[in-house]
Amino acid sequence: MLDGILIGLSTAFSFSNLLMVIGGCLIGTFIGMLPGLGPMSIISIMIPVAISIGDPSAALILLAGVYYGAIFGGSTSSILINAPGVASTVATSFDGYPLARQGKAGKALTVAAISSFCGGSIGAVLLMIFAPALASVALLFHSAEYFALMVVGLSAIAAFAGTGQVVKALLMTVLGLIMATVGEGALFNMPRFTMGIMDLQSGFGFITLAMAMFALPEALYLVLDTSRSKTEGGSNEIKDLRITRAEAKSIAPVIGRQSIQGFLIGVLPGAGATIASFLGYAVERNIAPKDEQKEFGKGSIKGLAAPESANNAACTGSFVPLLTLGIPGSGTTAILLGALIALNVSPGPRLMVDEPEIFWAVIISMYVGNLILLVLNLPLIPYIAKVLAVPRNYLIPFIFFFTLMGAYIGQNNATELLILVGLGICATVLRFADYPLAPLLIGFILGSMLEDNFSRSMQLYDGLGFLMERPMTIGLLGLAALLVILPSYRARRARLRQRGVADGD
Repeated sequence: MLDGILIGLSTAFSFSNLLMVIGGCLIGTFIGMLPGLGPMSIISIMIPVAISIGDPSAALILLAGVYYGAIFGGSTSSILINAPGVASTVATSFDGYPLARQGKAGKALTVAAISSFCGGSIGAVLLMIFAPALASVALLFHSAEYFALMVVGLSAIAAFAGTGQVVKALLMTVLGLIMATVGEGALFNMPRFTMGIMDLQSGFGFITLAMAMFALPEALYLVLDTSRSKTEGGSNEIKDLRITRAEAKSIAPVIGRQSIQGFLIGVLPGAGATIASFLGYAVERNIAPKDEQKEFGKGSIKGLAAPESANNAACTGSFVPLLTLGIPGSGTTAILLGALIALNVSPGPRLMVDEPEIFWAVIISMYVGNLILLVLNLPLIPYIAKVLAVPRNYLIPFIFFFTLMGAYIGQNNATELLILVGLGICATVLRFADYPLAPLLIGFILGSMLEDNFSRSMQLYDGLGFLMERPMTIGLLGLAALLVILPSYRARRARLRQRGVADGD
């Protein structure tokens, strides 16, 4: 193993491969900032370039750099214009965009950059140490466990609701689950609830829905709510680029916890950075002190650091099943698997032994890449943050343009634009009615995976027997129940204390 690491070090630090890391990070970061062009789209475009290189280690280092570079850069559009074109940066917008509206865009981008660097770096170290052992753990997860994991994600939905909005959040979650059923089902390849519209046969596109829930309502909200131009006149000033020592001290344990949790979730095939970011946000909100919980969703730096650490660590973790088992951990790593096969590389348990220069070079390049991303992005933060200094009359068309472009690129279909506008208007009405929009998107994202794994488990166990026959499933469902009960218990206890009847008073 030590010999393999030394070979990987010499391969990763060769001049040509260092250029690949820098090039991949630059391409991923800057294209990832554009809503609609997520890692899957960028990597698909880059595969012919990577194959033409010929050297498998250099090609994979380039594609890996594009992958985590896109996740790193995807937070920028979420923070600045509330347009998360990548699923894993949706949770970033919950507190990143409110910080930007408060005139703290520079600070938000700094927190995101540092959290992303720490999450990716800790993930790379964990990958180097535990990759072989974690591969065997990942094999223990079957459809029943993945179904239970989706239930855990949905049970944390209260974390995305404001004070007194839990019922509204649950209603929006159910609406998201309903929208996830549109299109072909998991059991039968028959279209459902498409109303005869052929373009809905594959369901609603994630990018279209994300833009409709966040970016388009923001642009319409800026147009309709004229009072904001008066009350937020100073919000466009670029200031507070640095984080204070107290802020660094408060987010350090958050970054540590969510880097480890995100990495472990990323290891599970099919879980990925999206679930890691949502669960990271939910966990940190639930364990935060009561006074800090109220800040989540309104500009909490902990609420920004948690998903950014988790999603970057999960990206690194997703390479565990890819390299050690040949199983793609996400849609993006499925494309990377295709690239590996095209390069005549067979990922699996023997890759570490037979081709250590590829296995270890990719892992070591991840740490180098995260360091390069930090060095490249931190000096650019003052300039990137100036997007918010654009006058409102120009910023609104800018948001509209990227929203429409992102939706169209995502599906290459003009019908998506009509769906985007229709859903965007509905989302704007819901926003004025004070309904949280994040739970709807979470329900939509987890809904299809929940249905697929539930259907598969029902078929394998001929009914609901899988709920009792698999101990890990029972444990995860118990955790989900705890996540539902604990916030209600804490709220009830707080009410009792206010009345002076708790603790024997």
